Amino acid sequence: MRTNPFWRAFRTGVNSLLLHKLRSFLTTLGVLCGTASVIAMLAVGEGASYEAQEQIKRLGSQNVIIRSIKPPEGNNQSSQARVVVYGIKNMDMARIEESFPAVKRVVPIRKLYKEVRFRGRSQPAEIKATRALFQEVTGRVVWEGRFITSEDERVLNNVCVLGTEVARYLFPLETSLGKRVKVGMDYFTVVGTLAPRARTSGDANVPGEGNTGEVFLPYETARKWYGKMQVKRTAGSRETEEVDLHELILEVDHAENVPMVAEAAREMLARFHEKTDYEVEVPLELLLNVEETKRRWNIVLGSIAGISLIVGGIGIMNVMLATVTERTREIGIRRALGAKRRHIVMQFVVETVCLAVGGGLFGVAAGFLAAEGIEIFASMKTIVTLSAPVMAFGISAGVGVLFGVYPAWRAADMDPVEALRHE
Repeated sequence: MRTNPFWRAFRTGVNSLLLHKLRSFLTTLGVLCGTASVIAMLAVGEGASYEAQEQIKRLGSQNVIIRSIKPPEGNNQSSQARVVVYGIKNMDMARIEESFPAVKRVVPIRKLYKEVRFRGRSQPAEIKATRALFQEVTGRVVWEGRFITSEDERVLNNVCVLGTEVARYLFPLETSLGKRVKVGMDYFTVVGTLAPRARTSGDANVPGEGNTGEVFLPYETARKWYGKMQVKRTAGSRETEEVDLHELILEVDHAENVPMVAEAAREMLARFHEKTDYEVEVPLELLLNVEETKRRWNIVLGSIAGISLIVGGIGIMNVMLATVTERTREIGIRRALGAKRRHIVMQFVVETVCLAVGGGLFGVAAGFLAAEGIEIFASMKTIVTLSAPVMAFGISAGVGVLFGVYPAWRAADMDPVEALRHE
């Protein structure tokens, strides 16, 4: 029975590679490392992008967030005891509620920086005075108990909801529900705890405050106890701030209306604020920016890792050229016995493809292991998408064919007589 030419060339090529096992392994290693690096680097990029997108989605893709920003200090303020007035006003909230039909709900937030105590333990915290809608609009998860209710605001209940950091520190071995904690100089009953929040650019700690957690109070209760003034002491100086609202969260009815609401809010605030003492953050815009950054980041990472595949291909080409030189007499004998040029080309292309495909297959496995190792040991989220191993393996196989053609053509182009004379 006549043997298939391709199968015969494949068997001959594999046998030739097995005659030099170490050289074949080292040649394959370059492609293996290149393939694994492509998969691992793309997995890191995908993981970082996924975490950023999840954080932004938790802020609410249909929300617009307006924050108060302290403007640069002017020369007309006294250096002894000064009152700084800035930020979002109650009138701004009223205008938005009355004139923005696309806004379903508005959640005000006022921030204070107080020390929270329970028995002998204390922790600086960011106190957020807000309303019951906060938990619904932001999607924050209640881990234990409940969140603030409208009834708490109506009757000015002295209740609070602790963030995870504060609850774990003050109550490491017991539940916080029903306990009375001291916030500043006043006592509040804990009615619930919240899951950790998504971090954003607006979460930077205020210098000198050292806040390491959150505590939520009913909006009206906080106004009763703390008013609008807040005294800050930093580096030996004392400063009094008057801010109506530190943050406004606008819930928009439809995602397509978010850019319009954000632009309208910017125009309205610019009209009624002499100084730029606010910023408008749109999670939807941040999400689109993250997706664009992810695309560019993947291109950069893939390109860098792809270079190592090209280097591996050059290594294959170099080894195959040396192999052709070593086997010149063998090629002459085969040509003399009737082998045609296409048979010689097929033999050497099969050898290079075996090296590249073998390195690619082992590289895919190594890439999965590398991504898993990065997630375990470096505590970085990694995600291996289907496209990453397919692309990496496809490039490795393509590199094998591309860099194997020239050595194969050079071997097939030899003059049989001159090849037989080669020593």
